[in-house]
Amino acid sequence: MNSFIKYSSILAIAITLLSCKKFLDVKPQDSVSDEQTIVDKTSAQTALRGTYRKLAADGYYGSLFQTFGYLPGDNVQWTGSQSVIQQFITHNIQADNGNLATVWSAIYATINSANHVITKVPLVKDATFTTDDRNQIVGEALFIRALSYFDLARTWGNVQITLTPTLTATDKDDTRQSTQEQVYAQALADLNAAEPLLKAPATPNPVRANLETVWALKARWYLYRGQWSDAATYASKVLTNLKNYQLQQPYSAFFAPASTVATKESVLELSYSATYTNGHRNYWQPPANGGTRQWAPADALVTLLNDPKVGGNRSALIAKTSAGLWYGNLYYRSPATDPTYLIRIAELYLIYAEALAQQNRPADALLPLNAIRVRAGLDPFSNPDKAAVLQAIENERRVEFALEPHRWFDLVRTNRAGAVLGVTDVNKYLFPIPAQEVRLSNGKLTQNLGY
Repeated sequence: MNSFIKYSSILAIAITLLSCKKFLDVKPQDSVSDEQTIVDKTSAQTALRGTYRKLAADGYYGSLFQTFGYLPGDNVQWTGSQSVIQQFITHNIQADNGNLATVWSAIYATINSANHVITKVPLVKDATFTTDDRNQIVGEALFIRALSYFDLARTWGNVQITLTPTLTATDKDDTRQSTQEQVYAQALADLNAAEPLLKAPATPNPVRANLETVWALKARWYLYRGQWSDAATYASKVLTNLKNYQLQQPYSAFFAPASTVATKESVLELSYSATYTNGHRNYWQPPANGGTRQWAPADALVTLLNDPKVGGNRSALIAKTSAGLWYGNLYYRSPATDPTYLIRIAELYLIYAEALAQQNRPADALLPLNAIRVRAGLDPFSNPDKAAVLQAIENERRVEFALEPHRWFDLVRTNRAGAVLGVTDVNKYLFPIPAQEVRLSNGKLTQNLGY
């Protein structure tokens, strides 16, 4: 415990010093004019809650999009027989894959909801609606749209960008495909627009975006784009706020016991309730616990997590049935009110470490890297060689976020998917655009190469 506190405190000081129809044509229920749906402060707040609800839906972060981050990796196995899932594991995704289409639609539904808020809230006439209230709502919607475009960029690359709400069945027919660079740029533009509208809260409320949430996603964005100095800068902005964000000790303290939600580990998490449950739980838990265990930790991951020199106390992520079947235990509550963890402070530590190492400062990177290792009950890593530090960071990310949607995207962004997974066809690093979207786009969407 003392070592853990030491690393966290020293790091904070060091950082301070270093400082069927294509989906865009949505159905009428989703395209009701906001002149009807957003008319005052109350309806604006309701609309924003609806945007968060879409972000948390089963097709997006409630379940299926998360599988895009781990099924193509090496941490998770599929125990069923449906080819629609197996395609992600074998890196042979077909354009007519149903899950592919579901996630695409869910992300664009989230964007459309955010567009309604961003466009209409500034026009609302309501004497009780203060400027700060408006800015907060629009800023949060901009953040959600930024995250959505970031996810589209890293998953599909070349997609359509729409910045206005869909009001009729045909008003997006002329929306052309953008490049991956342009989609990433849109995500950053939204974060830049959200930044001056949001404030850093005196008391954290990690189920809603704030200024520091924007900084955290910016750190991730810059990491993906290889802009190491900016990644380090924005990670440090969040890490230095030890009042609001801290690694929880031990590792399992951010998700257990069942009453644990919204800890200082979470920079952003999505909340669920007994009436609006998290669909992810069912896929991970075994039948004995009322689940289906369709996703399960791979044998190699079980070995890593149970190795006290690698997994440390992160072995709490997995459990074993009386029949000897291992299962993931990050989502376990009954009813399924488990939060979805979008950004944890642990990620900011490892972003900071990687960004420092990539700037030829591997010795400096040891401090944030070891904050994660010591929290996990491991000995500090001491080799200051740059290649060794980067490999150690990759190893820590694998086990730290073992059941979270990072592994596949990490291996792609670091050009390690070939060496680690044997996926040498770079065309496979982006997923195919859903076939129905291409077919119904009237030439506005071109299928990604290799599909």
